[in-house]
Amino acid sequence: MKLAILSREPKGYTVRRLLEAAKARGHKTRVLDTLRFSMLLEDEGPKLFYSGKELSTYDAVIPRLGPSITYYGTTVVRQFDSLGTFCLNPGFAITAARDKLLSLQQLSSFGVPIPETAFVRDRKDVIDAIERVGGAPIIIKLLEGSQGVGVILAENQKIAEAILETLQSAKQNVLVQKFVAESKGRDVRALVVGDRVVGAIRRVAQGSEFRSNIHRGGSAEVVELDEAYRRVAVKSARVLGLRVAGVDMLEGKDGPQVMEVNASPGLEGIETATGKDIAGDIIEYIEHREQFPDIDIRYRLGLAQGFGVAEVPVLPKSSIDGAALLDTDLRDGDVVVLSITRGNDVISSPRGDTVVNAGDTLLCYGPLTTVRGLLPKRTRKKRTKKKATPASE
Repeated sequence: MKLAILSREPKGYTVRRLLEAAKARGHKTRVLDTLRFSMLLEDEGPKLFYSGKELSTYDAVIPRLGPSITYYGTTVVRQFDSLGTFCLNPGFAITAARDKLLSLQQLSSFGVPIPETAFVRDRKDVIDAIERVGGAPIIIKLLEGSQGVGVILAENQKIAEAILETLQSAKQNVLVQKFVAESKGRDVRALVVGDRVVGAIRRVAQGSEFRSNIHRGGSAEVVELDEAYRRVAVKSARVLGLRVAGVDMLEGKDGPQVMEVNASPGLEGIETATGKDIAGDIIEYIEHREQFPDIDIRYRLGLAQGFGVAEVPVLPKSSIDGAALLDTDLRDGDVVVLSITRGNDVISSPRGDTVVNAGDTLLCYGPLTTVRGLLPKRTRKKRTKKKATPASE
């Protein structure tokens, strides 16, 4: 294969290891500076140029984008996507992972366990936000930041209010997050490649520092994750659309709590601690997947006039609850079930004798009028009134 690594740090540990792993497997690999690309969009199709010359064809691309060039870097990755080149992590997925709020919104919507998090802009909402996440101490995070930069522990409410007001006056967007006390000074980094965790470490902060990032002096130790942590790590990467990800989790009393999902995880700390050839795992994964670039199935299938894709939840005692797909009237309505999500499992291209159960979610393709009839009616949530605070005498 002919591989490209998008990076501005060609001598960095991770890029060097990826080059070694690719060479060991007989692949031709080149490191390309992300900022030396330019793009052209025309009705004949997209084109990509490097150092002023039209880029030759590559089989796969490994994006290694620094936070400072996320916007331009992801446009380059999306251009590769549109050319049909397999991108290890798609541009849209990198964008979602880099946006702390967006990534948490997506994880929350799919039921991934995360620390309670609030986002406010109005100063008068600050106190309510702190209370909603359980009160001080709390974690305050800048929406843009990496390697522990822009993460502050506020020990009490007065300090939290002062920090938030200061950051907001400086026009900084910040998250207010529950402080998981039992995990203070340590977290778990799981390295996900495809549908499995290929390595994991526990990062431990030094001294009184609560941030465990290796870049802030934290140490790393090998950890064997149980199934719950592995399942959450893989699901987190899937939700954001990442094929390779570093999933950072706190060890809460009730299990894993996902803090962040890194779209360009470094390999030095985890390879050094575990002794595993994770760079080799990544190249091996690309070998198996490079013939399958991203296709936006909802968009492509929706190009047919009057047809579309929708997720249909199966309600208890509905007409399809407990029935095999062949025994439902879906086929008669020209509705095709592309997949069934059941808990943490996905049944792709289900057979006609597959039984549908309440709680399943069907990914259906068919006429919009027919699919619309399968969707449950929306119900408006009733507003909960706050209890009046009794006046002090």
